[in-house]
Amino acid sequence: MVEHVKLTEKAVAAFTQALNESGFEVGKNLEVEWRFADGRYDQLPQMAADLVSHRVALIVAGSDPAAVAAKDATSSIPIVFSVGADPVKLKLVRGMNEPGGNATGIYILTVSLEPKRLSLFRDLLGPDRTLAVLLNPKVAALANDVMRDVVSAAKAIGWQTRVFLAATDAEMNQAFEEIQAEQASALEVAPDVFFDTRREKLASWAIQKKIPTMFQFREYAVAGGLMSYGPDLADTYRQIGLYVARILKGEKPMIFLFCNQPNFSL
Repeated sequence: MVEHVKLTEKAVAAFTQALNESGFEVGKNLEVEWRFADGRYDQLPQMAADLVSHRVALIVAGSDPAAVAAKDATSSIPIVFSVGADPVKLKLVRGMNEPGGNATGIYILTVSLEPKRLSLFRDLLGPDRTLAVLLNPKVAALANDVMRDVVSAAKAIGWQTRVFLAATDAEMNQAFEEIQAEQASALEVAPDVFFDTRREKLASWAIQKKIPTMFQFREYAVAGGLMSYGPDLADTYRQIGLYVARILKGEKPMIFLFCNQPNFSL
């Protein structure tokens, strides 16, 4: 159950290649049922329930909300997730060393990279600036962590912060107007699948308004955003593919990985 309606071909290729290398080929000895929410988190519980009703062998959840929806839907079907918030706080696993239960996956340590992102901004723009931060409040655990770390990192370099919330397209348009009215020096878009699926819109607006913008994934920079600093999305899905293959071969979902290999794109 992956939410990226515009998942890059590179990420999909990395996922399927990992499966192929492990002996699984889609259409031959493996069938994949895709479900896309396009950032509409309210649809995820029904999607998860639908997959459970089809008695799938395993569920892949490509975001925090998708992982929570899958975990709420089943305690027996293995789940492989990719999340940005602490999976223990999300109640996906019991602990980091011993996940327990039916879920495992990749904890993307993107929030911990906020000091580096702000340092890059300061090198570019100088001191005494105002940073606009765009957050999705629907993913409370991730939003709270981002807000805490961004405010702390901004204070350390002498910047002020202004937080803007958006969980729908209408709210994002409203946030654009408010950010422009605030005359913010720069914009940081918090990690969130809702924003990931709208990266072209975000990058286009930032270019039009000439506001320097920082993102987590390189795909934003490819879409026209100024900078990104964060984990490799394709490598994340490659690791997911490897996890899926191991579990399909009979391993229990007790393995765990920290994915924290940031890349800078400009």
